[in-house]
Amino acid sequence: MKVLGTLVVLLFGGLLIYGTLDFPSWGDPAAPASTHVSPRYIERTLEETSVPNIVTAVLADYRGYDTMFETIVIFTAGIACLFLLRVIKREEAEARMYRHIPTGITLRVKQRARLPESMEEFERIDLMWVPYDLIVKTGCRLIIPFSQLFALYVIAHGHHSPGGGFQGGVILGASIALYAISTNLRSGLAWFGEKAAVLLCGLGVFIYASTGALCMLLGAGYLDYGALSTLFGVDPVTARSHGILIVEIGVGISVMAVMVLLYYNIVSAGRQDEGL
Repeated sequence: MKVLGTLVVLLFGGLLIYGTLDFPSWGDPAAPASTHVSPRYIERTLEETSVPNIVTAVLADYRGYDTMFETIVIFTAGIACLFLLRVIKREEAEARMYRHIPTGITLRVKQRARLPESMEEFERIDLMWVPYDLIVKTGCRLIIPFSQLFALYVIAHGHHSPGGGFQGGVILGASIALYAISTNLRSGLAWFGEKAAVLLCGLGVFIYASTGALCMLLGAGYLDYGALSTLFGVDPVTARSHGILIVEIGVGISVMAVMVLLYYNIVSAGRQDEGL
């Protein structure tokens, strides 16, 4: 089977490489994309969408269908990884580690053993996963709010400057992962739980798809944001800019939630009990 699989991979790989021979040369000014599509976007984007960032206008407006299905693919991949990695039945560890807050001394307690009487003086730490470090924890607490603020800026200004929902969602998800790394996985789950991540993952796709449906209800085509002008009280060109912002917010929410779901399950082997 290994030999057969290798032959199949080599065969299809060779076909793909052979197909690239018909592609135009890199940077060829006579390529179809350079003579028709690119000039059209460069010359008409600001006039038709009121969006200075051509890349964002192409992704969220001219190719809005494509980007919507990309978001659905991200959502599907996140849910699939959740089903594949998540361990529903939790297995209790043989021992737990606790840190004595006043002294910093760690205490190893075996499963079902008698715990100290004054447990309020102890803080549970993950066994052999996250060594406590005051400098790292304090530094991350200072960094995380600014990271999240920057992520929101990237999402909100993606149609005027480099950025967008994909980039901002990744930064926002990374800030949540950073909080879990600097403390422990259980603290991360208490701050941003698995159920919230799953709900937000679907909410982002819903925002994107329902925006297109709203355009249809207003008498235009699917994802034709110009129809939103009656709701926002602006001209159709400016309404397209507002529609792009709405769908970028949906993309950012989905990407952030999928990032968090993947992190929680990978670092804890699907148990979400102990981990980085």
